[in-house]
Amino acid sequence: MGLGSNLGDRRQNIEKAVTLIGERVGVVLCQSSLIETEPWGFDSENKFLNAVILCETERTPREVLRLTQQIERDMGRKKKLIANGQEPKANYKDRPIDIDILLYDDLTVDEPDLKIPHPLMYERDFVMIPLEEVRRLMADG
Repeated sequence: MGLGSNLGDRRQNIEKAVTLIGERVGVVLCQSSLIETEPWGFDSENKFLNAVILCETERTPREVLRLTQQIERDMGRKKKLIANGQEPKANYKDRPIDIDILLYDDLTVDEPDLKIPHPLMYERDFVMIPLEEVRRLMADG
């Protein structure tokens, strides 16, 4: 999962999201370092902190989506806008937390509101750099 925060105590927001994912979704096996990045898809003076986590879960992708969206709402996130299965750039805005399902085992999901692998992840260094770190950490055991 990809995590991002650019409002409030960004580090604490990421930590809280990781804790809630561990409580509600499944065991968090690995977390990347935090990286600070410029907003993607919109203008803001607030930089993001981003991270990637690897989570082991018994939940289905649909359940993981529902649970992570609830965590976002519980942490103060306003409605996440999705149009035609793509996140519309014009609707990105500052947020205390953003949780994206990047990958789920080797599954491919292509539903209007759930796409796995995440369709924009390869365009985003703030996803790919921490994702590569998690892959490296897991390979090193």
